[in-house]
This record gives sequence, structure tokens and C-alpha cells, in this order.
Amino acid sequence: MRRMTAICFGILFVLTSSTAFAGSVRERLENSAEVLHEILNVPDGIPQDLLDRAKCVVVMPSVKKLAFGFGGSYGRGAMVCRGGKNFNGPWGAPVMYALEGGSFGFQLGGQASDFIFLIMNQDGVGSLLRSKVKLGADASAAAGPLGRAMTADTDLLMHTEILSYARSRGLFAGVSLQGSTLRPDGAANEDLYRRKISPQEIVDGRVAVPDSGRRLVSELEKASPHNVSG
Repeated sequence: MRRMTAICFGILFVLTSSTAFAGSVRERLENSAEVLHEILNVPDGIPQDLLDRAKCVVVMPSVKKLAFGFGGSYGRGAMVCRGGKNFNGPWGAPVMYALEGGSFGFQLGGQASDFIFLIMNQDGVGSLLRSKVKLGADASAAAGPLGRAMTADTDLLMHTEILSYARSRGLFAGVSLQGSTLRPDGAANEDLYRRKISPQEIVDGRVAVPDSGRRLVSELEKASPHNVSG
């Protein structure tokens, strides 16, 4: 029992270490931009009309998963939202976020995956801006559809706040991450903007896009310059 407890705490320490997987804020933004560029160019990938309806996009590059009896995942990335009261303006400055999750079961080894989250409505954005959000509990979440198979399903758009996608080992698909959590990374945001600042202030446009975040924002501007949801 003590051995298992020690293993669990050891894994949690690794997953939550500030230097284990995160790298610098600049590196995180550069990696996020590269992942977004690659995923948005996947054939039959994220449907264009869903991307055009999204209020915000969260990119989590190279999320790590470790498991030795107890499994957990940890990743850091960024969220970019459209500007304006109704999120129908140009894409704004990035907000740094963290993804965390855990699962019990017999698992061995580790792997890394890239994740993309589309935030489809203002309720979803509000949840993420306020605090730590548990997917499937605090915010409705579902595996995102791909290509032309299901592009603008009315029921999906009406009832789902967050659509999630993953890429691992060359494969790309919509995935369910029920039970995982997304939270603002306050320390990284302070590092990026050189002062304490809330996610709401960043999304409200009170800061300019930093140099390190320009490529990430540019990728979104090229891929989806306008919000078609109104």
C-alpha cells in the first residue's frame, strides 16, 4: 500500500512540476502555433463550419500521459478567443491554460498527444474564464466530428459547449475527455504579460498580442477570419 501511494504521489509530482513538460511560455506558444497549423491542414479534419462557429480555440501541444498502475495526464497550452461582446471580432491575445486528468487502471508506458478544443458558445467561454472546469461536469463536452461526415449538426451545436480533438502517432480524431480539467495557468499568464492579469482581462482585449503569440493568432486569422454564428 505504501509503495502504491508513493508511486501515485511520484507521478502526480512529475505531472504538476512546472518544468517537467511545460518549457518556457514562448516555447509553448510556438509549439501551439505549429500544432494548430498542422492540424488545420489535416485532410477531412476539423469541419470548417465548426471552426467558423467557435468562440475560442484551445491548443494543447504534446500532452503527456504517464501510467504505472495509476494513470494521469498533464499538458500546457493556450486559448485564443475572438474579440467583442459576442465573440464575433478578430482573434485576440492568448490566455495560457493547463489540461489535467487522471484515470485508474492497469496501464504501462507513456505517450504524448496534441489536443484541440473548440469552445462553441458563451456559456463554455464563461466557464473557462471563471475557474477550473471539469469536462462533462462543469461544461458539456463531446468528441468533435470530422470532415464532411457531420459538419453542422444542430443538436450538437445546441447542447455541447466544448468539442475536443486529439492527434497521436499520426492519427487524428475526435475524442472524449470526460473528467479531465482545463484551468487558467496564472503563473504563465503573469510571465507572458509581465503582471498579474485575469483570463477575463486578456479576452476583453486589455492587452495586445505579444510577439511570441502572433503566429498562433495569425494561424487562426487565416483559417477562420469571421465568426458565422453571430
